[in-house]
Amino acid sequence: MIENTPLETADTPVGVDAIRNALKTIPQNPGVYRMLGSKGEVLYVGKALNLKNRVTSYLRIQQLPERLRRMVSLTSSMEIVITNSEADALLLEANYIKRMKPRFNILLRDDKSLPWLVLTESHDFPQITKQRGKPVKGASYWGPFASAWAVNQTLNLIQRNFLLRTCSDAMLSSRTRPCLLYQIKRCSAPCVDRISAADYAGLVEQARLFLSGKSTELHEQLIAEMEEASASLEFERAASIRDRIRGFTGLQQSGVINPTSLPDTDVVTIWQTAGQSCIQVFFIRGGRNNGNRAFYPSHDPEESESAVLSAFLLQFYENKTPPTSLLINHNLDEQSLVVDALSLTKGQKISITVPQRGQKKDILEHAALNAREALERKLAESAGQKQLLEGVAKIFDLPNTPQRIETYDNSHIMGQAPYGVMVVGGPEGFEKRAYRKYSIKGNVTPGDDFGMMREVMERRFKNHQSASPESLPDLLLIDGGQGQFNAVRDILSALGVNVPIAAMAKGPDRDAGREWFFTQHKAPFQLPERDPVLYYLQRLRDEAHRFAITTHRTGRSKKLKSSALDSIPNIGPARKKLLLNHFGSSKGVQQASLDTLLAVPGINHSMAETIYGHFHPEGS
Repeated sequence: MIENTPLETADTPVGVDAIRNALKTIPQNPGVYRMLGSKGEVLYVGKALNLKNRVTSYLRIQQLPERLRRMVSLTSSMEIVITNSEADALLLEANYIKRMKPRFNILLRDDKSLPWLVLTESHDFPQITKQRGKPVKGASYWGPFASAWAVNQTLNLIQRNFLLRTCSDAMLSSRTRPCLLYQIKRCSAPCVDRISAADYAGLVEQARLFLSGKSTELHEQLIAEMEEASASLEFERAASIRDRIRGFTGLQQSGVINPTSLPDTDVVTIWQTAGQSCIQVFFIRGGRNNGNRAFYPSHDPEESESAVLSAFLLQFYENKTPPTSLLINHNLDEQSLVVDALSLTKGQKISITVPQRGQKKDILEHAALNAREALERKLAESAGQKQLLEGVAKIFDLPNTPQRIETYDNSHIMGQAPYGVMVVGGPEGFEKRAYRKYSIKGNVTPGDDFGMMREVMERRFKNHQSASPESLPDLLLIDGGQGQFNAVRDILSALGVNVPIAAMAKGPDRDAGREWFFTQHKAPFQLPERDPVLYYLQRLRDEAHRFAITTHRTGRSKKLKSSALDSIPNIGPARKKLLLNHFGSSKGVQQASLDTLLAVPGINHSMAETIYGHFHPEGS
């Protein structure tokens, strides 16, 4: 059982004194400790088999690396959580690091959910599709895949060779003739009974064999079916099965890219250069390469490959189930402990190995080469990005090279579905996880761009006094001219926010390259048309405009889709889904007669009258 024990002092000492004071009540148990700053922010999270011994080591300040000495000097209090074992502590540490993002820990910055291939099981004709996020009951999953492109490749393969449907249940029930996918031989058209439920189930079972890596068993089964069809003089069916067998032949060939001899395995390699790391993860499932993805953890330049790789594995699999086998290219300092922790996550024993010979070593070297090349490309791009940001600082007279540039834009159509957006740029390019969208909710006159911008600024900076300095922009860039600049300046002044502001207005005839810039202490100016910094500022402006347009379209689309059935009284999400599945669309529900509504399973007479009366008030 986990016990949370906060440790603070009455007079809030700092540094070694704060740690020495906390040690008075720290037990000799396994657990996790957190170093807190003067504002309660988490500076560092660590784990230990013996908390007291581990925290005591921070008192020997001269033996600590510079990074930890700085961390100790900022510490004003500590918190601990006691765990049952060191492996539990390791998992909890990874959870805290991902959630709290302490500045002195190794951080996995890009950890968005990975796509999976999912086969529904609650229908006579199961659907094959892709999905991100939390799994749902009543479905089988295969993956993960490194990207949407990788899962789409496999999805296309499944369509070509197994003819499984990808359409929704509502689309399946509403069709009266086959769609284009049937015409191009990508679907067996169960929607119009071109295949029986039994035959479709056979295709589903074959797809399961393929996705589970049992290609040999599937190959033998298809050969038997082809011979049976040929013996029965069903030559067209035999030719179709022959084409499917040919489609699998290339996939069954072994190699570094598609290692058919490997079980479910993740190949994880790290490459370090100039104090930065790139980690490449290759996902091998069912003897197929499900793609690879590069990660760039944030860490101190002095951190070793082993420390960075250990932290990455624990944070990466904190919300994912690891495979039974991991191949890595560096031994870990506490490898057996990491194995125990990840085995707890999976619920069965896993292995972590560093292959020394054979195909596994070839695969590892291939992955390491990818990591090296990806890091070299990133370093080259970062050098160029640094020069651009230094140019921005010079143009707008900023005291330092900007690390966070926020660009704002609005979008609406005649005042309808108004949205304001913020995009963020910095040394790593566009930071899409920091983007924000603001649905305009105040009493703003339709088309009042100044009123929209006022609401966006107020919502963005309303808690600026309690925010850390890192969360405030080094430059605030607005798409607009002198009027927009003056309006935002006055709004921020009223809020007590002091950040540099610049407005970027399109030139004559909205000609890109002839933009005017407006700032606080300079007369309006233009940049040379071929200036790289101008191109960079244009990209920031265009990205904000793109994000504003897509956000507005999505919001407007949701309103259009939800208006028809959402306003029917006493009809909740379940009934609405039932109606849409039966009629295929909200328009079909609107046009249905009372008798047709009564024929829907789960809709009684009272409900049918309510629905019919809602769309036909003149006849109720």
